[in-house]
Amino acid sequence: MRDYEEVSAFLGEWGRFQRLVFFLLSASIVPNGFNGLSIVFLAGTPAHRCAVPRGANLSGEWLNASIPLELRGGREEPSRCRRYRLAALANFSALGLRPGSDVELGELEQEPCLDGWEYSRDVYRSTIVTEWNLVCDNDWKGPLSTSLFFVGVLLGSFISGQLSDKFGRKNVLFATMAMQTGFSFVQVFSTSWEMFSVFFLLVGMGQISNYVAAFVLGTEILGKSIRVLFCTLGVCIFYAFGYMLLPLFAYFIRDWRMLLLALTLPGLLCIPLWWVIPESPRWLISQGRFQEAEDILRKAAKINGITPPDVILDPSELQDVDSQRQQTYTILDLMKTRNILTITIMSVILWMIISVGYFGLSLDTPNLHGDVYLNCFLSAVIEVPAYIISWLLLRNLPRRYSMAAALFLGGCVLLFIQLVPSQFRAVSILLVMLGKFGITSAFSMVYVYTAELYPTVVRNMGVGASSMASRLGSILSPYFVYLGAYDRFLPYILMGSLTVLSGILTLFLPESYGMPLPDTIEQMLLVKGLEYRPASTRNSKDEEENPEIFKSTAF
Repeated sequence: MRDYEEVSAFLGEWGRFQRLVFFLLSASIVPNGFNGLSIVFLAGTPAHRCAVPRGANLSGEWLNASIPLELRGGREEPSRCRRYRLAALANFSALGLRPGSDVELGELEQEPCLDGWEYSRDVYRSTIVTEWNLVCDNDWKGPLSTSLFFVGVLLGSFISGQLSDKFGRKNVLFATMAMQTGFSFVQVFSTSWEMFSVFFLLVGMGQISNYVAAFVLGTEILGKSIRVLFCTLGVCIFYAFGYMLLPLFAYFIRDWRMLLLALTLPGLLCIPLWWVIPESPRWLISQGRFQEAEDILRKAAKINGITPPDVILDPSELQDVDSQRQQTYTILDLMKTRNILTITIMSVILWMIISVGYFGLSLDTPNLHGDVYLNCFLSAVIEVPAYIISWLLLRNLPRRYSMAAALFLGGCVLLFIQLVPSQFRAVSILLVMLGKFGITSAFSMVYVYTAELYPTVVRNMGVGASSMASRLGSILSPYFVYLGAYDRFLPYILMGSLTVLSGILTLFLPESYGMPLPDTIEQMLLVKGLEYRPASTRNSKDEEENPEIFKSTAF
């Protein structure tokens, strides 16, 4: 039996058809770049203090002294959540007493911000924090909104993989793009934090679903050499381009509703792509829809200016694939054999840790010293060289060594941040960006690596399940950032340590560099260092029938 790559070899690697699929699928990822991390600005928390109503009858001196000072970051700053009791201040003001000289402020009774807050307009004109007062006792709602988005991403990862394997890559791609754009538009008109968060969860479901569907669709249509280019310089750089547009939009649009609207409308530009992007011929073949797959290949040949062979897909040659189609594949097939179960467990751990590092560092940009827009832009720009390096590594070096090196770099750099003296803030930012560089490179490579390890019949399910597991990490990532309120080095120590451990784990995965994509579970590569131990004479017979399964693989 010939595999799909042999069948479609007559098309070439980089014809007009491949270039069209490459750039259109990559372009469909741009909205994901600015929607995925828009919460950095939508939920930005400006400097704030308790509001003092105009009818408080305070003199100018007492008005200025109405907010107690507290030590924050080594400096005394006005309290964000407390004020001196206004009734007492009004009495002192009426008696003509002066704060500090006549009245000792440290002995005065304090009260919470009963009249709301005053927010600085220096950075943001409005955010969901300023609109619904998500500060002080309600400050947990901001990180929860971010986590709910990633809960949606988790649900989307789980559902989209199975839907895409059942209904097709293209159908799920466009359905979830419509879901992301539609719910994001409705979110603009949110009347409460609860409404905003519910729709943010639904946006997250659509966002990851179309990302994974586009990724797998491109992986299955494009040839082996272009596949790596698509997964790194294609999908990822276009994602980074969208990410770079986020601080640009946010800098000029400081109102969160108008910003969200501006980030939503570009999704409408993807509608015409329905008539251009084809379904995956690999998926159609796996479903036994040979004629549809052949029609796509003949159309591709016409676009490339190539005369196709008289017979492209011979049903007799594809009978093994057809027999695979007769089976119903579910998420349980990711645990069918010891080998695929081991790969699934290792992929789950890797994706989870890498996700914590990537989103933790991305969400932490407002907490870095300096301009929030510039820091966010630098965090996006550093992804471009990371994707270029990952492409070069994947193109020329083994997958597991390349990914392990990137993880070791990102993890070790984050561990070094605690050694930098506090006065060298620029050095700390540089190390954070270098850590982001390493982890982003690994994030780019893990998509390619995972897609190559799983067979066609469960590939989208495998990538979706791995991506779903990584969302557990992204759900936790806002709280990794929050730990910085207790110890500013603690997030970096935790993320750095986990990243180094994931680099070690990567070394045990099988090497897929230079190998054809497996179409069936039986064609999967064996995990390095995994040994199958026959227990009795019965197993000796099995070993004779399946000698390659029992072969011990040296690490």
